[in-house]
Amino acid sequence: MNAQRSIKRKVESGKRWTIMLFVMALLVSAPAWAQKKVKLKQADQLRGGRQGDERFDRLIGNVILTQNQTTIFCDSAYFFKKRNFVEAFGQVKILEGDSVTITGRKLEYDGNTKKAKLRSNVVFTKLATATLYTDFLDFDRSTNIANYFNNGRLVDSINVLTSNKGYYNVNSNLASFKRDVHVKNPDYTMTADSLQYNSRSKIIYFVTPTTVLDKDSSIFVYENGFYQTTSKQSDLKLGSAETQDYKLDAENYKLDDIRKKYLFRTNVVMTYKKENLIIYGQSADYFKNIGIAKVYNNAYAAKVTDKDTLFISADTLVSIDSPDPAKKRLLAYNNVKIFKSDMQGLADSLEYRSIDSTIYFYKDPILWSQDNQMTADSIHMLIKNNTIDKIFMIANSFVISQDTLINFNQIKGRRMTTYFKDSKIDHVHVEGNGESIYFALDEKTNSAMGMNKIICSSITIRFKEGKVNNMSFYVKPEASFIPPHELKVEDTKLKGFSWRGKERPNREDVVKEQVTPGTTQAEGRKRL
Repeated sequence: MNAQRSIKRKVESGKRWTIMLFVMALLVSAPAWAQKKVKLKQADQLRGGRQGDERFDRLIGNVILTQNQTTIFCDSAYFFKKRNFVEAFGQVKILEGDSVTITGRKLEYDGNTKKAKLRSNVVFTKLATATLYTDFLDFDRSTNIANYFNNGRLVDSINVLTSNKGYYNVNSNLASFKRDVHVKNPDYTMTADSLQYNSRSKIIYFVTPTTVLDKDSSIFVYENGFYQTTSKQSDLKLGSAETQDYKLDAENYKLDDIRKKYLFRTNVVMTYKKENLIIYGQSADYFKNIGIAKVYNNAYAAKVTDKDTLFISADTLVSIDSPDPAKKRLLAYNNVKIFKSDMQGLADSLEYRSIDSTIYFYKDPILWSQDNQMTADSIHMLIKNNTIDKIFMIANSFVISQDTLINFNQIKGRRMTTYFKDSKIDHVHVEGNGESIYFALDEKTNSAMGMNKIICSSITIRFKEGKVNNMSFYVKPEASFIPPHELKVEDTKLKGFSWRGKERPNREDVVKEQVTPGTTQAEGRKRL
């Protein structure tokens, strides 16, 4: 009997604990359940009604409903208490805490899922951040994300962004725009298929190729990266820029629109349309205010001439742009090399002036054309109709060529002008202190007949197929002929003679291999 009473007491005690736990659970869950319920705070009129088997309240005039921190205002509503659902009409307004306000003409709100569907003249406002205008908006209070479709427009203090659809995250202030995206700013407009924008930080994120039209009609295309619209700074990946005069491609951009300083990195290609000039490199710095672009790291330029291309490489290339054509320049300095199928050269520095299409070579310049080596204290080359027209050699001018017996024919003077015809040397005119050494050959025996040495004031040398054909000497020429058996080594070279054939660059010395094969620069080289 005692054992039975003990078991009975334990069972009754267990029941009491179960009841207490159930009551406690109800007490705990009651506030949470209450928080899910939409409550009527105010209405001028309340009428009951039914929709099938479901009862609802018809609310009319100055209607106010609440759920936690959310307040709904409207002119009239159907309130389905059992379903915790509201259909609101008229001047609908939702206040979400103290930061979000939404207005529209119609609302469907599910209090259980906390999802609101607003239609017609919808205005979604995040306090001190941005305002979204659309006719179709779905707002999820649990995630604080607003989705719009069938066109929307986001407006803040500096930008207007429109698209076919998108979403706005209230917590992160990040808006994502999709399909037919347009951005308007006092300084530019943008178009893209997709774009992201942070309305607080004012940063635009490029997620698909985006075309930017600047107020000065410059066109930029960015594939990814970001642009800070207030500080006007950016870090971009892959893109191009184009104006009426030039086009620029690169894989990495860093833009500072306030300081007007733009940095381009990796496979940089700058195309100057009117000049038929393309500059390549791995790094470029552009200073817009002064119109100067500096290209370095495997830098070279390609000047398209008639049926050929003149390549120029150097440690650094500098392009100077100006509204004044006389001030436009391309500068190359340190280790300058040039290559053209019929012309190669070296110099310490170089300058190309677009106004007269002239290239100036400075400090120990040397040019090779077919079998001829040309040197002078300074050399400049005139390009006419996209082909080399004349070469001017100033001070200590010297031309050397090798014949079939490896003798060196030489012409020396104070100043020389080389004239070209059909991309080949036609004739050379020597002015002042002219000297010449020329070896006469017996074509039948292919042997040297002797050496002609002439001193005079001026000389004209005519060429045929790149070789000396005949020469004319003017103003008291002094000539001597030395037969082979009387020739001494010192007689075979004029003062200042230096044969530098081993330094002659080939195409691979000038056209640099780029860091990343198969990308922008490789594509650019295919055009040449």
